[in-house]
Amino acid sequence: MPRVPAAFAAKIIDNMRGYAIIAMTEDGTVTEWLADAEALTGWSREEALGMNISAIFTEADRAAGAHIKEIRKAVAEGRCEDSRWHLHRNGSRFWANGLTLPLVDGDAVVMKVFRDETPLKRADDQRILLLNELNHRVKNSLATVQSVVDQTLRSAGVNAGVRNDLTARIMALSSAHNVLVDQNWAGAELEAIIRDVTRAFEGPVPRVHLEGEPVQLHPSQAVTLSLVLHELVTNAAKYGALSIPEGRVEINWNLSHDSEGLRFLTLLWRERDGPPVAPPTRAGFGTRLLASALNPQHGGARVRYEPEGVCALLSFRLVEKAPAVVMAAGAAPVAG
Repeated sequence: MPRVPAAFAAKIIDNMRGYAIIAMTEDGTVTEWLADAEALTGWSREEALGMNISAIFTEADRAAGAHIKEIRKAVAEGRCEDSRWHLHRNGSRFWANGLTLPLVDGDAVVMKVFRDETPLKRADDQRILLLNELNHRVKNSLATVQSVVDQTLRSAGVNAGVRNDLTARIMALSSAHNVLVDQNWAGAELEAIIRDVTRAFEGPVPRVHLEGEPVQLHPSQAVTLSLVLHELVTNAAKYGALSIPEGRVEINWNLSHDSEGLRFLTLLWRERDGPPVAPPTRAGFGTRLLASALNPQHGGARVRYEPEGVCALLSFRLVEKAPAVVMAAGAAPVAG
C-alpha cells in the first residue's frame, strides 16, 4: 500500500466533520486527539493527551474492561468495531460507532475513529417503542373483536364449531402480526411464518418437515400466507395427516428470478401417511381462501386430494414495496 503524504493526511484529518480520530497505547493512554474529538466528547486536546480512554466509557464498561478488550482485539485481529453508549465530559451520554485499528506511532499501538450516532439511535429506539405500542393496541383490538364476535355468534345460536373456527382465524392474524413486529415491520422470514403456524406440531418428534432457503416476505404477503397456512394446518389436524399420530406434513419451497429480476416463490404442502381424503362437497372458507388469496395474475394455488393426503402448490410473485398477495375482488369469506 503506498504511503500517504503527511500533508495529504493532515488535510483529511483537519476537514473530517463529525468524526473523532485518536491514538492510544496498549493500556488506553491517549497520544493523539484529532479531527472532531473535542466536539464529540467535550475534552480538549490539551486535556485528553495523557488521559486514559476509559474516561469516555461508562462505569459498567470500564469495570468490564471494554476499552482494553477493544485495543487487544484490534491488535490481534486487525480491527475491532463497536457501537455503545459513551460518556461526554459533562456527564451526558452519546451513542458512538467506532473502528479501532492497529497503528505503529511511537508508544501508540492502535488508532480509533468514531462518530456520534445518538440521533439515529434515539430515533431507532423511538421507532421500536412505537411499534411495540402499536402491537399492544392491535392485539388488544383483536382480543376485543374476538370476544365480541364470539358473544354475538353465541347469542345467535351459532354452533360451537363455527365459533371456534372464526376465533382461531382471528388469533392467526394476531400471531402473524407478532412475527412482523419481531422484524420491525420490515417483512417476515417465510420459515418464521411457517414455524409460527405449525408450532403445535413440533414436539419431541416433529410432525412438520421444512426444506427451503431463507425468503423475506412483504408484510402483506406474510399476513395472507399465514392465513393460508393456518387453514391447511387446521384441515390437516381435523381430517388429514395431522389427525393421526403416524401422519406428517412436508413443506418445501424455492425462490426463482425471471429475466427482469422479479422474484417468484413456489411452495409445496404435501401430507404423508394420513387417512384417505376426498375433495370437499362444498366450498368452505379454507377452500375459498386457497382459491382467491393469491393474485392469479402473478401465481395461484392448486390443490390435489391424493390418497394419502392433501397436496397444495402455491406460487406467487414477491415484490418489495407493493402487495403481491392480495384477496381477489369480491371473494367474501364464507364460514365452512
